Amino acid sequence: MLNDGCTGLRAVNGDDAATNRAVTDLINILDTVQVPMVVVRRDLMIAGFNKAAADVLRLSPSDIGQASRDISVLAGLPRLEEQCSQVIVSGVESRADFRDGDRWFVTRIAPFKEGDSQIIGAVLTFTNVTAFRASIDQVIYEHECTKAILNTVADPLVVLSADQRIQSGNRAFYTLFFELASLRTKLKAMVADGEAFQAVEVEHLFPGEGQRTLILDARPLTLPGHPERRVLVTFQDITARKQAETVNDLRAIAEHKEELRRSEAFLVEAQRLSLTGSFYWRVPTDEITWSEQLYRIFGFDQGAPVTPELIGARVHPEDVPLLHDIIERARGAGTDIECEYRLQMPDGSVKYLHMVAHGTRDEDGRLEYIGAVQDVTARRLSEQALGKAQSELAHVTRATALSALTASIAHEVNQPLSGIITNASTCLRMLATDPPNVEGARETARRTIRDGNRACDVIARVRALFTKKESAIEALDLNEVAREVMALSLSDLQGNRVVLQSELARDLPAIIGDRIQLQQVILNLLRNASDAMVDVHDRLRQLLVRTEREDGDRVRVSVRDAGVGVDPQSMDKLLDAFYTTKTDGMGIGLSISRSIIERHGGRLWAEANDGPGATFSFSVPSGPASVPDAAPR
Repeated sequence: MLNDGCTGLRAVNGDDAATNRAVTDLINILDTVQVPMVVVRRDLMIAGFNKAAADVLRLSPSDIGQASRDISVLAGLPRLEEQCSQVIVSGVESRADFRDGDRWFVTRIAPFKEGDSQIIGAVLTFTNVTAFRASIDQVIYEHECTKAILNTVADPLVVLSADQRIQSGNRAFYTLFFELASLRTKLKAMVADGEAFQAVEVEHLFPGEGQRTLILDARPLTLPGHPERRVLVTFQDITARKQAETVNDLRAIAEHKEELRRSEAFLVEAQRLSLTGSFYWRVPTDEITWSEQLYRIFGFDQGAPVTPELIGARVHPEDVPLLHDIIERARGAGTDIECEYRLQMPDGSVKYLHMVAHGTRDEDGRLEYIGAVQDVTARRLSEQALGKAQSELAHVTRATALSALTASIAHEVNQPLSGIITNASTCLRMLATDPPNVEGARETARRTIRDGNRACDVIARVRALFTKKESAIEALDLNEVAREVMALSLSDLQGNRVVLQSELARDLPAIIGDRIQLQQVILNLLRNASDAMVDVHDRLRQLLVRTEREDGDRVRVSVRDAGVGVDPQSMDKLLDAFYTTKTDGMGIGLSISRSIIERHGGRLWAEANDGPGATFSFSVPSGPASVPDAAPR
């Protein structure tokens, strides 16, 4: 034991003499042990610890006499005090897993007696099992990787022991397990000859599929250091090859071709009616195959060789960087992709396309995509017409505003009204179809009612900013609030060619506030960011929404754009009422947003980015006690 008071096992003054003597006797022993050990008294206070505990668990003499729950490093054991109490009462030792950062320990809690007398405390021993757990995790990972690899094989595979017991198999094998069980006799004959395995061709009747031809093959598996003998058995279905070689199946082949031709005809007609074309893209060779409808959408001659360069020549110049970025990400990621872009046709007209593609890999691991492209020009033009009507309506509303309250309500309620109009239009279109889409119309009617209620809530909350009404204060997850607003704004952002990204913190604490008012703040920041990038044509219009913790138990939400930025001389005026940098702006959105955030005990500010654009952020306190009076006053 070290006697300078910095490390080592020490007794706590004030305990009875028996306890102090017992602890003192234990000091010289435990300080020589290289495993961290901590002694806890009957009152669950830390009585002492050895030098290893001081070094490994970062304990200090000031921790002696403290409760374990008050020591940060031991807080990772939430039931420590309960387990210590059980050990002291029952005299039966206990164990628990303990994690300290990247390290794992097995904690052994044993009763501490003074000779043969009563139990006077508990001794905690921390055994480092980090390397052991890592090795187990690696074994599990390797096993799952092997299992995943086997499951990618379409033909059944199974590994048998010498007595034909199943050791492992892939998904295809277990799918046909009962059908393949009848081949047990042939398998037994194959593996009985030892190393000389010969492939066997068998005819087998599968219920619901008919007669199939299989090649059974077996290969010995030798594992270094393991004397056990195992055999890998494969089942290869060669029925199709046999049928192709049989002259008597020509009629069946002809019928199959006719059925395929009809299916292709149905697909072609369906694509023509839905203005949807399909494509296949083999990434390593850039081999691209188009359907007839996709040729018509792009205005190319049927059968013309399709290359990325040919596609790029028809893409609208403003969308070329976006398409190139998506293609480059698709080459490396191998995941699903979805985007919208425009075509500029030879006659000067513009088409709006929506593309969805699914990435897979063939049996050789080569990346390929199968996707569909839909011409959504009519829908986009309708949305633009609707947006223009909404803009004109907003202008009339602004022109008739008589006070700050009326202007505030008009500014904040515009979005739910737009949702009502869109849902009502969708409802009418669904009812006008033959037959009417009653279920879809009912759902759009529900959304209309929802947006109507939301509009009422917005009016009530904005009025509350200027009165002494109580706000609807509740516990909120800002990540959830942000997701709702992003989902609500996604269509408008895509219409402005904005690429929306999010980085939402996983450990974000809850806040106390008004959901409607905070949604209005985030929605206003998203709209401003989108408007700031309207004139950006030389780079991607990227918009990032980020949530994160702040020091002092606060939560921050940031909206970062890649727009034209903000004049430093105007930075201090941005949050002032009726100050705007937009030609058609009212200058009240940011002012109202600042009022809302201040009522929540937070602050709203703007910063210029290191690169293009600006970032608007707000932070609010977290926790139930963070907003004692969030209602506007």
